[in-house]
Amino acid sequence: MNEFAPVAVPSRVLVVDDASENLRILSESLRDSYTIMFARNGADALRLAEGDPPPDIILLDVVMPGMNGYEACRRLKESPRTKDIPVIFITAQDDGVDEATGLALGAQDYIKKPFQAALVRNRVASQLELKRHRDHLNELVRERTRQLVLTQEATIHSMANLAEWRDPETGAHIKRTQNYVRLLALELAKDPKFAGRLTPDDVSWLYLSAPLHDVGKVAIPDAVLHKPGKLTEEEFEVMKGHATFGHEVLTSTTDLLGEESFLAVAGDIAYAHHERWDGTGYPRKLKGEDIPLSARLMSVADVYDALRSKRVYKPAMPHDPAYAIMREGRGTQFDPDVFDAFDRLQPEFQQIADRFED
Repeated sequence: MNEFAPVAVPSRVLVVDDASENLRILSESLRDSYTIMFARNGADALRLAEGDPPPDIILLDVVMPGMNGYEACRRLKESPRTKDIPVIFITAQDDGVDEATGLALGAQDYIKKPFQAALVRNRVASQLELKRHRDHLNELVRERTRQLVLTQEATIHSMANLAEWRDPETGAHIKRTQNYVRLLALELAKDPKFAGRLTPDDVSWLYLSAPLHDVGKVAIPDAVLHKPGKLTEEEFEVMKGHATFGHEVLTSTTDLLGEESFLAVAGDIAYAHHERWDGTGYPRKLKGEDIPLSARLMSVADVYDALRSKRVYKPAMPHDPAYAIMREGRGTQFDPDVFDAFDRLQPEFQQIADRFED
């Protein structure tokens, strides 16, 4: 025998009944196999169920003074902390309608008074076994979901690295812009106008997808991408193609993964982050809210960072003159709501620019 093997902890059964005799009978039926907890009313039952550790199962009387069993069950099933605890109603009533009411509230079973000890033990054991199976399946689903998310994040990270290797100038630029985008998204999420489109999951995917905004540059010829000087008009037209190339690369997966692919957000950003609010951007001359919100966020982040960064054809620009230039683009180049969020976040933008300095 392994002396270090974990000791099995008995399951905890919460018995809720206002009658002392019923509590005694149920306790005697179960105490040899389980840890018994007691409550004499619905309010105490809720308090114990929310405790740490919580019960593994609840035997709940229907008729009690104050809060009856049905109300207690309803509240248990509404709470995220207690909704998965199995509930077995115990009742002297012999009414199919009442039983249907309890099951509709989320109870797993009914035991009618007077109790038969063997029946009580069997019902409790059966529900606890079902709970163990459900918990195991839920854990498998959580682990599978975690692995899927890690795979998605690794795919995005690998593609972003590809863009960085192709254009080494973008390394710190990627880190800065994705942090700018997250800041803007969190700020806009406070506005009811945007809250539904910027849930915590949305913000997370924006943050992860932002590094792919320039992935299309992998298709730009070296002579243009690495030119040690300002581009000619013809060269700039070639460079503009990176938005379309990036979109094509990122959305080529939709046939396999579906329209809701995790790369769909990245595809929108890559395609539209050079569009302008007034419709004079590229590559499609989208205007106003026809531009995806993700791309409108990226536009502000990308332009601010371009102004602040050193290039072969220009020096790095301090924050104040960069802000003055961006201010001129409110309502023409930039979505006014997104720009106003940027306006409120200027100190944080400066901190990010300093933290991830080239």
